[in-house]
Amino acid sequence: MENIALIESFSEFKDDKLIDRVTLMAILEDVFRNALKKKFGSDDNFDIIINPDKGDLEIWRNRIVVADDEIEDDNQEISLTEARKIEPDFEVGEDVSEEVKLIDLGRRSILALRQNLISKIHEHDNTTIYKQFKDLIGDIYTAEVHHIRHKAVILLDDEGNEIILPKDKQIPSDFFRKGENVRGIIEGVELKGNKPMIVMSRTAPEFLEKLFEQEIPEVFDGLITVKKVVRIPGEKAKVAVDSYDDRIDPVGACVGMKGSRIHGIVRELGNENIDVINFTNNPQLFISRALSPAKVSLVTLNDETMHAEVLLKPEEVSKAIGKGGFNIRLAGQLTGYEIDVLREGVEEDVELTEFSDEIEAWIIDEFRKIGLDTAKSVLDQDVADLIRRTDLEEETILEVVRVLKEEFED
Repeated sequence: MENIALIESFSEFKDDKLIDRVTLMAILEDVFRNALKKKFGSDDNFDIIINPDKGDLEIWRNRIVVADDEIEDDNQEISLTEARKIEPDFEVGEDVSEEVKLIDLGRRSILALRQNLISKIHEHDNTTIYKQFKDLIGDIYTAEVHHIRHKAVILLDDEGNEIILPKDKQIPSDFFRKGENVRGIIEGVELKGNKPMIVMSRTAPEFLEKLFEQEIPEVFDGLITVKKVVRIPGEKAKVAVDSYDDRIDPVGACVGMKGSRIHGIVRELGNENIDVINFTNNPQLFISRALSPAKVSLVTLNDETMHAEVLLKPEEVSKAIGKGGFNIRLAGQLTGYEIDVLREGVEEDVELTEFSDEIEAWIIDEFRKIGLDTAKSVLDQDVADLIRRTDLEEETILEVVRVLKEEFED
């Protein structure tokens, strides 16, 4: 039969890495049967024989021989006269198989066939890619920078799949050049108009957890378990680790001699400061460890409200709170408790909530976010430092300081 352009394309599809022979044949048959239905009204009496390896196919129409004046359905029946043009000894009632040439379908049908075939193959490929990356969600993946846009970096993997790294999934210090490899976790994938949209993240806590698995053999082997990870991407992270083997020091194994093991992870995350903490089921001890490098004198818990009051020597307070309030915020996220800092040896102090008639609640909340929940804890801070660490205007902070000072002057 004629080796039309449609058939020539079989060789392209049979080499497609995403499609197997059985699936390809099923797609081809489906495409041709749809074309036959449009042309003849039904495809029930057609046999389609496909050989994608050779780039060939045959279509046979099966009809019953009837008398010349008794034809009711010319797709299912053939007149005796027409049948004898194929084989002179055909009789009424016999079955006739006749090959249908693709050229008989018409040029427009052939073009539509090819387009439909390409569309079906791409649809299958996209579904396969979607399923492939659905299984990779939460795993580390490496791809190459292809294009840098304002709101996202477009990456390509070795198979040519497009992966999106949005701006808000990038570490603030990230700087990419075209052609360089980028690591992150596959955070999600969805079909957008039959095309898979694959999203990578470098800011997710799971990325740091997976880096621990990759870089630290004891974590990979399951000797050390990463219990929880909390992050402020590019700034600070806290990782709670544990081991069922008492002979293993989880923190020491993760950090390595002079930080040798964790150094690669820190560098990957743009010098993010990583605290590795021994996990414990004792909440007081866990909170004390989570506030490292500060040394905690006493922890008092209220399990009903999930609040913890932490007593510290005055010189330890700034360590517990940390730069930008990051340390106390992450400690709270790691332990699940809202942590209030109390200064040891400070007898007279007043909770900020006591000033709610003069200071708006949202302003009090801004101070609480950085671990300042009493009047003296605010007054002990430098105004310039408070402006930098909170989202409050200088005028607002000065007014708060004035109100608090009046309390102690009275």
